[in-house]
Amino acid sequence: MTISATADLLNRYHDRFNQRDFIANDPIGLVHAFSDPLDREIAAFLVATLAWGRRATIIEKGAQLLELMDGAPHQFILEHRPEDRARFANWKHRTFTHVDTDYFLDFLQWYYQRHLSLEDAFARHLRPEDQTIEPALLGFHHLFFSLPDAPLRTRKHVATPARKSRCKRLCMFLRWMVRQDANGVDFGDWKRIRPAQLCLPLDVHVERVARKLKLLRRKQNDWQAVLELTAAVRRFDAEDPCKYDFALFGMGVEGLA
Repeated sequence: MTISATADLLNRYHDRFNQRDFIANDPIGLVHAFSDPLDREIAAFLVATLAWGRRATIIEKGAQLLELMDGAPHQFILEHRPEDRARFANWKHRTFTHVDTDYFLDFLQWYYQRHLSLEDAFARHLRPEDQTIEPALLGFHHLFFSLPDAPLRTRKHVATPARKSRCKRLCMFLRWMVRQDANGVDFGDWKRIRPAQLCLPLDVHVERVARKLKLLRRKQNDWQAVLELTAAVRRFDAEDPCKYDFALFGMGVEGLA
């Protein structure tokens, strides 16, 4: 398939899947329940962190977690007391247990008592001339685990390119927060990271379709593969490469490639 034909295919399926109908059956739908950008970014970060396994289970567990925060994540993070943590004792998602939840709440409360938005935790590490979000991911990981009692086991739930991880969930979270278009799926609440710097979330559906279309040739599914795929689709839209996540993911889910 020629480059032009591949671009036409991806643009066609982007237009098909980047629609508000997508929201109802996707974890991002939980975030759309909030109108306050600070509630949205906290909900998005937590829901994206849980995004592995069946989508129905992710949505169920994400909804439970947000309900435990009284349906007001920003207020809860700022104002909750240690005794309020007891309600989370029996909540878990796969290997994400109470130990991990407790540290996430620790970090978020510490952070929001000092900063207005989680955007700064990523954007402070990124220069306008940086081609991708890699420095932001590296810096955020270091910051997130900078508290003295950070559990070693929780590190597996916040990825970093330093460990060659695909960082799928963080790439998805940043897509939600940074991208904005007329279709109304992503939020575009954050302005200090450019959509051009985003990287595609490399999940099993995206990977399978990307390999079939010869957009990804690297054998390992690691951070270098993410960079390779993002560079490949940047040829079709240098300012918004991550929009092709909709096309690749949708085609994979529906078995179109």
